[in-house]
Amino acid sequence: MTSSQLLHISSRDNALVKDLKRLAHGNTDYRKQQRIWAEGDHLVRAALGRGVRPAIGVFSESYWPLAASEYKNAAIKNMVISDPLFDDVSTLESPARMGFVFDLAAAPEVQPGVATVILDRVQDAGNVGSILRSASAFGFKQIIALKGTAALWSHKVLRAGMGAHWGLHLIEGADIGLLAALTVPLLVTSSHRGNYLHQALLNQELPWPCAWALGHEGQGVCAELEALSRVQVRIAQPGGEESLNVAAAAAICLHASATACLG
Repeated sequence: MTSSQLLHISSRDNALVKDLKRLAHGNTDYRKQQRIWAEGDHLVRAALGRGVRPAIGVFSESYWPLAASEYKNAAIKNMVISDPLFDDVSTLESPARMGFVFDLAAAPEVQPGVATVILDRVQDAGNVGSILRSASAFGFKQIIALKGTAALWSHKVLRAGMGAHWGLHLIEGADIGLLAALTVPLLVTSSHRGNYLHQALLNQELPWPCAWALGHEGQGVCAELEALSRVQVRIAQPGGEESLNVAAAAAICLHASATACLG
């Protein structure tokens, strides 16, 4: 890394630091800046492991001498900022002392035949991140987030996703009409109709690839989306609970589809 690519900053008034703080703490500032802030070894390593090159590396002054060469050489340029400044930027209770800024790719188009998860107004960031992680684990490569869903690249969703973002084709702020581009069958869960999921799996009634629609935490999938579905299933709950958390339901449904895919 040449000296021209290394910038030391200690002023809170620095424009780069101000932009970085807004990027880190704002839920949707990434859309304005077209950049993403990812903090800490786990998220950074997940991105680098998938060949995603960061635009800027950001290191605390105390960490910079200790940073591994793969991190020092990963970005186009590096910023070393004072420890108090890094504390201001960080969204973590215990700041990780390093992070990267990634350029946000242009809005992608729908991939028609890819295994997909559709998020219909899922508002809790933790739920959205958990669903993205399950999707990646079970072979669903595309996420279509309809309007009203939590911002996919917000820092809370990014943390909950545990690096899954980097392996997914993410489309957010979508209108329901965009789903017409999909050529895979649409599946939804219902509390009152359809076969039980485990029966559908045993009877080989779960298509692959497919698109699973997951709805609002309280209201579920909207009527318009349910009308588009080809298959409705129920999740058996022998313990008698009224309903499942949407992230838990997603993990069960996506795992069942992955099992069906494996034969």
